[in-house]
Amino acid sequence: MSRRVNVIGVGMTKFTKPGDPKGQDYHLMGADAARLALKDAGIDYSEIQQAWTGYVYGDSCSGMRALYEVGQTGIPIFNVNSNCSTGSSALFAAQQAVSSGVIEVALVLGFEKMEKGALGAKWGDRIPPTGLHLEAQLKIQAFAPAPVAAQMFGGAGVEYQKKYGIADDTFGLIAVKARKHANANPYALFSNLLTLEEVMASPTQYGPLTRYQCCPPTCGAGAAIICSDDFAKKKGIKNPVYIAGQAMETDQPDSFQDSMMGVVGYGMAQRAVASVYEQAGLGPDDVNVVELHDCFTANELITYESLGLTPEGTAEKFIMDGDNTYGGKVVVNPSGGLLSKGHPLGATGLAQCTELVWQLRGQSEKRQVEGANVALQHNIGIGGSCVVTMYRKD
Repeated sequence: MSRRVNVIGVGMTKFTKPGDPKGQDYHLMGADAARLALKDAGIDYSEIQQAWTGYVYGDSCSGMRALYEVGQTGIPIFNVNSNCSTGSSALFAAQQAVSSGVIEVALVLGFEKMEKGALGAKWGDRIPPTGLHLEAQLKIQAFAPAPVAAQMFGGAGVEYQKKYGIADDTFGLIAVKARKHANANPYALFSNLLTLEEVMASPTQYGPLTRYQCCPPTCGAGAAIICSDDFAKKKGIKNPVYIAGQAMETDQPDSFQDSMMGVVGYGMAQRAVASVYEQAGLGPDDVNVVELHDCFTANELITYESLGLTPEGTAEKFIMDGDNTYGGKVVVNPSGGLLSKGHPLGATGLAQCTELVWQLRGQSEKRQVEGANVALQHNIGIGGSCVVTMYRKD
């Protein structure tokens, strides 16, 4: 990156279930998140030079409709759709605009109004963008009567089990940890505690996955304000959280060969995080807190290894030793993650960003990670892309 990029404002709405009468339409929740981020940054919308908006389930120009609730200043407003990595993809694009010197300050917004039930295709008259991934999946494992995403990520879990011989309960422990973390997060959708017995007794989805090990469809919004050092100095903002490294990877041939772990982005994550560590001049041992893409417990488990948090083949020990939570090596998903906080697709990347900025500022209250000054974010979307971001506070 040619110039340092700072995150000077963040905000998010409390996530809700689809159809919840307390929920808002997409443009209102999006506007609320944007206003929260602007207030946090202490700037006015009129100072924003570009806006990057992300959503998956929405019509063209939904980003404009949301931000027109905040202001109508004529700035460029971009609409981004990259499945579950949408929010971070928008952040990546905005970061490039600031770091290159094209602009000094940008607003990044993600929102989603989802429907009840498992994700499904919206267009029946054309090849799905995940078609290559589905073809690869069908070469590896037979199609089952289960949601496609659960088959994909559950299949990755089965592959890992065959390779390293771990028990189903190991995956369930991740869901128990997620609820424990969410119990301290007022923004989490599901904050009630779960026992391992309750997790494993919930209906089986695919492979080692049970229902409580799958993230729920969710509605919500998140936003961030990013800027150059010069803009931060002009506004009197001292020692802000900044982006120490960021990388986006898309699929390479390993996503379409003989590995379900490859299909769901294991290789993308490895390559993206390697780039980030190189940019930042830091490694996994320097990271204090992580928000990673736990759409299913199986993905959290394999991502421990793809991000280098623990060596390949040691995820079970990592979990059993408590190295993924408070008092361990690194606190993973203190927010409760997608499993418990919720997963409104377009908003997820910005919600992860918000949590990590709060952590580095020391504003996370009961879930605060003591002494946190290096944070890592991992956001993946099948189709596909993976964005990894490292944040620091000096």
